[in-house]
Amino acid sequence: MTQSAIQAAIQQICQEKHISEESVLYTIELALAAAFRKDFGNKMQNIITEFDPKTGQVKVFDFKTVVEDLPAEELAELKGQAEKEIKEVEAVRDEKSFITEESLESQEEVRRFNPKTEIQLKDAKLISPKYKVGDEIITPLEVPGDFGRMAAQTAKQVIIQKIREVERQNIFDEFKVLEHQVVNGSIQRKESRNVLVDLGTVTALMPLEEQVSGERYNVGNRLKFYIRSVEQTARGPQIIVSRASAEMVRKIFELEIPEIASGVIEIKAIAREAGNRSKVAIMTNDDGIDPIGSCVGQRGGRIQTIISELNGEKVDIILYDENPVKFITNALSPAKVLSVEIKESGPDQVKEKSAIATVKEDQLSLAIGRGGQNVRLASKLTNWKIDIISASEKIPAEIPTEAVEAEPVAGEIKGAEPKVKARKPRQQRAKKGEPTEEVEVETATEDKTADQ
Repeated sequence: MTQSAIQAAIQQICQEKHISEESVLYTIELALAAAFRKDFGNKMQNIITEFDPKTGQVKVFDFKTVVEDLPAEELAELKGQAEKEIKEVEAVRDEKSFITEESLESQEEVRRFNPKTEIQLKDAKLISPKYKVGDEIITPLEVPGDFGRMAAQTAKQVIIQKIREVERQNIFDEFKVLEHQVVNGSIQRKESRNVLVDLGTVTALMPLEEQVSGERYNVGNRLKFYIRSVEQTARGPQIIVSRASAEMVRKIFELEIPEIASGVIEIKAIAREAGNRSKVAIMTNDDGIDPIGSCVGQRGGRIQTIISELNGEKVDIILYDENPVKFITNALSPAKVLSVEIKESGPDQVKEKSAIATVKEDQLSLAIGRGGQNVRLASKLTNWKIDIISASEKIPAEIPTEAVEAEPVAGEIKGAEPKVKARKPRQQRAKKGEPTEEVEVETATEDKTADQ
């Protein structure tokens, strides 16, 4: 391989792996040191090398640090132990055909004196009287000849291993900064119930619990994902992404609404049932800004963009209030609440918080929501347990006087409240051509409103 070819290969590795040229040169020097130690080195030598990519020349040195003298008996014992441990590591190295410097270092940490990397003061004085404790002695070594096949294989394994480690560390550092942020990605493939997401330089994992029920993840689809966690594992960095997290709604609001990104409008709480509906409580201390209007945008442009990013999920923007009565009233929107009764229990009145919200009869199903979704999200948003009752259940006397009074039924208990049906007599409906079935108008209206 020519000199220009060596430099071209180094540059190509740097571009493909997104690592620095210094890291590649350091890796090559480690590989050359391993190859020299394999063919020509002494087990007690601490081999370091210098590689010049322009000339292709290699310089080899033995690097040691001067330490204080040790008693002869202790020194002999430590040397024997060191040789034994190095032989064990060499045996493992021969089996795997590559060197693990970390194995040597972990074995040497427990010793007071390491003859491989250290030299006693009395021995250093024999080399030169000027040496003292703490000095570093670098002794040039001669390369007797070309490296053999096993040494070349050892160098290759070291280069592959070290470059992989540097690449993994760079990817980890890159995405650790993006943890708890929203990024763009594309669906790569499905493995069992998990979805693999291509984030460009790495493949992330979206487990089943982080997926939105009802969403289809077709290969190639580009979506936004929330990076839930970035962890370093033995197989490299593991990145977990989510589409179902409530924090994803927060981050998308920050991306699409400048007032939230700048802090003028603050998101106080988020309650989400991924794929169906979310409630977002916001507030601002600037009296000149309409927080809900800023989030909705002109002609609903901002909120429509957010809904599109959430794949059609409905979003309710709620005005936050320090007063729990007002906050609960706002959280139950679009239903209109007549009154809210607060009930607190516990030693410090924060152990259990519950409230009873009263609504009109025609707003009952709207306040509860389909499958109890509206009141469930409102309870999660406000952190209060909310019960919904109709005005007729709470104050029976407030029934409108225009309603048709029911005649007492024979055998009815005296003093019991008569039942009232808010629908027209059958004869009046027949004259106007209306259907004669007794259809409860309020319930149909409520379901239609809830669907909207």
